Amino acid sequence: MTDTNTTNENETQDYRSNSLGRLTMRRIFRQRSAVIGGTILIFLILVAIFAPAIAPYSPEEVLIGKEDVSKREGPCIHLLGCDEEKPQHILGVDGNVRDQFSRLVYGTRYSLYIGFTSVGFAIIVGTILGAIAGYASSWPDNLIMRFMDVLLAFPSLLLAIAIVTVLGRGLQNALLAIAIVSIPVYARVVRASVLSVKEQEFVAASRALGGSHFHILFRRILPNAISPLIVQGTLGIASAILSAAALSFLGLGAQPPTPEWGTMLGSERNQVFSAPHLVFFPGLAIMLTVLAFNLLGDGLRDAIDPRLK
Repeated sequence: MTDTNTTNENETQDYRSNSLGRLTMRRIFRQRSAVIGGTILIFLILVAIFAPAIAPYSPEEVLIGKEDVSKREGPCIHLLGCDEEKPQHILGVDGNVRDQFSRLVYGTRYSLYIGFTSVGFAIIVGTILGAIAGYASSWPDNLIMRFMDVLLAFPSLLLAIAIVTVLGRGLQNALLAIAIVSIPVYARVVRASVLSVKEQEFVAASRALGGSHFHILFRRILPNAISPLIVQGTLGIASAILSAAALSFLGLGAQPPTPEWGTMLGSERNQVFSAPHLVFFPGLAIMLTVLAFNLLGDGLRDAIDPRLK
């Protein structure tokens, strides 16, 4: 009889979780901003995956001596009337005579890698610290959150610049710096959710049944406190991409000839009027990527947060 009751309870829980999952997905698909942002993001992911097939040239290939082109030459598209005898470069070539379109396509990989990696690291560390602070309270809470307050007291970009200056220039150090300055945001979000969820009756029931602190925190509280973190993480990826582009623009992030959009902007920042295509297209790519994550994050927030209903 006990086994039958347990089986029935598990089936009921599976049905409820599946129903909740379907309901959440329906809410997300009803949010126009989430659909638009998700569509753009899927497009960017496909571009990143199939970059070798899409890009006509290697992103670091210098075309001097291989084609009759000059540096910072404008776009040439045969379908739009460009001379058929001239080599086609959809977005022109940069100051080192490299195909701008190929570099832009490969730059999608770096931007998505930067966003997901830095935010993923920040979420893992921030979740652990925030969960411990919210669950333990007392002196662990004060110790962790005061340290988070110290990090939040500094402007995020200036703190990232300081960290990269100490660690040295490079993409990996820039990623670490962006992750470190992002940790307090996720720690605060998780702590607030844990403080709310740990007062629920099912948590008290788990304590009464003799559940360990580890079991209660990571099997009972955190799964029910994760929704705000998903939304914040989605929005945080956009901020991370912007921060990485800013560091690369300043010469502290990805180093040439890496085809990273911020580096491409920084290399040609003085050519706004003489070769605007070298600044416009990388800036447009950054804007589109950030817009996609912001729209997706707003849509997820509206779909998941019951207080907005």
